Amino acid sequence: MKEIKIFSKNNIFQKFVVLKTNRNKRYRYNEFLVEGVRSLNEAVKNNWKIKSFLYDRNNLSGWAEEMINKVKTDINYCLSSELMEELSGKEDTSELMAVIEMREDKLDHVMLSDNPFIVLFDRPSNKGNLGTMIRSCDALGADMLIITGHSVDLYDTDVVVSAMGSFFNLPVIRISDNKTLFEYIGRLKEKYSNFITIGTTAHNENPIYSAELTSPLMLMMGNETRGLNKAFKEYCDLLCTIPMSEKSYATSFNVSCAASILMYEITRQRGI
Repeated sequence: MKEIKIFSKNNIFQKFVVLKTNRNKRYRYNEFLVEGVRSLNEAVKNNWKIKSFLYDRNNLSGWAEEMINKVKTDINYCLSSELMEELSGKEDTSELMAVIEMREDKLDHVMLSDNPFIVLFDRPSNKGNLGTMIRSCDALGADMLIITGHSVDLYDTDVVVSAMGSFFNLPVIRISDNKTLFEYIGRLKEKYSNFITIGTTAHNENPIYSAELTSPLMLMMGNETRGLNKAFKEYCDLLCTIPMSEKSYATSFNVSCAASILMYEITRQRGI
């Protein structure tokens, strides 16, 4: 495998910097920068396209050496320890980073289970919330997470880090227009006669534990500050809420916290 040595902040190094920091440049290159043992292991395990590895030849563990040798890449880059330290977002500099190709947003390419459980996150505006949502969806058995509208960047470094390895294990699809989403839900309702869409609301609606959640479904979570948009609410078959203590000062949950509670109830009813 071809290896290029980089010991200055040349154009190639500047590309790595913008892949990490610049949303528009990431999409122009259709690539993003990843570090962390768990994330890289899951990316390889789930057959993401690794374009390049970045490393300091003088600071490689057996794991990193094996990863470089066994994974087919287009080209690898050997950086100085100083450049690796500058590029790494970790307190202890990562020994291995990777440039990974983004995946296409194709709803119909996602293989669903026999009893689909899909989660939708409407216009997420916080990187940590999106990463945590991905992690919770993965942990609680969702088939897929759909992100709608203008949102934080799925491929932002902070999202990937907060999702940990789940980022590469859970299909996450971005949808920019409601028409595409509603057409997809229509196809699901044709395929699964008992498919339902469940929206979430902070108002005193149906308690989540009273809903029948064992059939194929899509759970719709709203934006952190504005909630679920009106079009989605009107499209839902059912609106549910999480009952809160009457003594509570809090009037709502953090969206990723609420999603975890709701998804747990779904998996509990399904006996997963």
